Amino acid sequence: MAMTRFASSEASRGLLMVAPPALYALLLLAVPLAAIFAFSFWTQDFLTIDFTPTLKNYREAFSEPLYGELILRSVLIAGSVTLATVVLAFPIAYFVSFHVAPNRKSLWIFLITIPFWTSYLIRVFLWKVILGYNGVLNTTLQGLGLTEEPLTFILYNANAVVITLAHAFAPFAILPIFVALEKIDRSLIEAAQDLGENRVMTFIRVTLPLAVPGIVAATLIVFIPTIGDYVTPRLVGGPNGLMIANMIQTQFLKLNNAPMGATLAVIAMTVVTVIALLFIWLNRKWLRARS
Repeated sequence: MAMTRFASSEASRGLLMVAPPALYALLLLAVPLAAIFAFSFWTQDFLTIDFTPTLKNYREAFSEPLYGELILRSVLIAGSVTLATVVLAFPIAYFVSFHVAPNRKSLWIFLITIPFWTSYLIRVFLWKVILGYNGVLNTTLQGLGLTEEPLTFILYNANAVVITLAHAFAPFAILPIFVALEKIDRSLIEAAQDLGENRVMTFIRVTLPLAVPGIVAATLIVFIPTIGDYVTPRLVGGPNGLMIANMIQTQFLKLNNAPMGATLAVIAMTVVTVIALLFIWLNRKWLRARS
């Protein structure tokens, strides 16, 4: 009787609707992650995998200075990309939200998403052409007489990786900030100005705090994928711009050491998770302090 009532209830219909995407997510997300985690406790000798559980890979990962250096570099590069992207994206989102006519906002959003029309690899190669020794930027600067020799610090290093990734992920930062700004009740801004606040203080005390959810979303959306990027560092980073994802790729595809690659992937995911949770905790603490 109880099973009959449950089968005909709204809860059962909801579960039936949720079940297919939940199963899909389980198969494509949870299972691969579990496989990577299991691989990290195994060892491999060329093509032969020893399934005996061991912590050898983790001991090697924490004792090898190169791995720690790559993880630290990845965090610093991803943090720099996130900071640059969010700082540059906020004025654009603010302009579209507050200074563009409502009937033209869709056009602006459409223009912001145009970079997605081209392949990610093409955009990276274009930045390689722009930042190259004889590229567009150096040629222009020399033609204008601003530099005597080509700039060498803008390609095949961490700077090139930051510039390229900041451009690639700019729309990911603009859109959530724009959505947060659109949700702000304009009457609150008018009330602040009626009470004597100037535009700068109104922005600092009203607009910016209300836009924090969008900023947090943009930060996480940019930081998490950039720390795992391996294409851009490989193409424009040079030896000093490689990140932990490049080492993971090398372990899997060149050194035939999938367990070590899985171990580095688990460590990298743990670092990203800790940083993301710490950022969210600090944001909530800041919001509670202001309330």
